[in-house]
Amino acid sequence: MNTKTEWILCPVCGNKTRDRLREDTVLINYPLYCPKYKQETHINAKGLQITVIQKQER
Repeated sequence: MNTKTEWILCPVCGNKTRDRLREDTVLINYPLYCPKYKQETHINAKGLQITVIQKQER
């Protein structure tokens, strides 16, 4: 059983976050925290595709 996983990249700066996605993971209104610029962005994710709901201002 091989499931593909990928690191979630920050939609603002493009760096890796501390979270990973599997191809069967579904996230709804997930607060994704970026350790580089110390802000969070709300995202939806399904099938390794990420959609940004709300970007926080710096």
